[in-house]
Amino acid sequence: MLKAETRGLARVKELYENRGQRAKELRAQGKKVIGYFCCYPPVEMFTALDIVPFRIQGSVKDPVTMADAYLETIMCPFMRSCFDQALKGYYDFMDGLVVPHSCDTVQRIYDIWRFYKKPEYSHFINIPHMVHPASYQFFRQELERFQKSLEEYTGKKLTPQALDRAIALHNENRQLQRALYELRKPPLISGAEVMQVLVAGMTVPVEEYNRLLREVIAEVKGRPPLPARPRVLVYGSETDDEAFIKLVEDSGSWVVMDDLCTGTRCFWCDVEPKGNDPLMALSRRYLEGINCPRTYRPRTGTREEDLRQRFGG
Repeated sequence: MLKAETRGLARVKELYENRGQRAKELRAQGKKVIGYFCCYPPVEMFTALDIVPFRIQGSVKDPVTMADAYLETIMCPFMRSCFDQALKGYYDFMDGLVVPHSCDTVQRIYDIWRFYKKPEYSHFINIPHMVHPASYQFFRQELERFQKSLEEYTGKKLTPQALDRAIALHNENRQLQRALYELRKPPLISGAEVMQVLVAGMTVPVEEYNRLLREVIAEVKGRPPLPARPRVLVYGSETDDEAFIKLVEDSGSWVVMDDLCTGTRCFWCDVEPKGNDPLMALSRRYLEGINCPRTYRPRTGTREEDLRQRFGG
């Protein structure tokens, strides 16, 4: 059991090293825990229904030994690791599974996971692959379908008031994460420590994460700046372990910024209110605010200019 009295970065380290423990504790108290992939499922909808969202992660420390009997070895190693962890029982504390169409591998794991692990609840969210006025309306309808699915599962009604409150909590969470990133110029906190904070936050309810972020920010503000080193931005996709970040920093630099789907893509943009339609506000934020390579964004100019802008020098 985790020590509830620990605070700040010490608490972060506990949560990071025991990633499923807090979710297990909450489930033992009667909470529903639903695992999800990627940063596209709107976590506000979980929070509004008092569900604990748990972002599914792999393990760089545990070799894939069981998933290769079910998945092609050329499949994404991250997804193979996640499913391997599921087969070994690591995610047996989850009541359900939510999967977005972020990429083809994530899409296919939905059916495979459901067939072999048989979660109590499961839902697939179809995410448009381009940003267009029609995309927002389509995605809003998908979120409405998701809402009805969650309501049927929990037996609760997701009210606009509850969703507005959840949106406010998660906007506060994003603002706190951006405030933490401000402490990386000049760096008062290492990139490896920041990765621990981000991963820890994926395993706890948002209100708990917000309290933890405030503690971490106050603790880090009292530090002297780290020694001067080259400052590096890391660009990529799923990075939920400090190992790679630590490798970069152990080579003589500081990772002070990232473009990762476990980093800035998750929290750089808030949900902006759109009249009295919180689902449309969520639709716009998750399509516009997550700058993922899987989504096509219209470009101006000729085709040749577009190709040069995206791929040329």
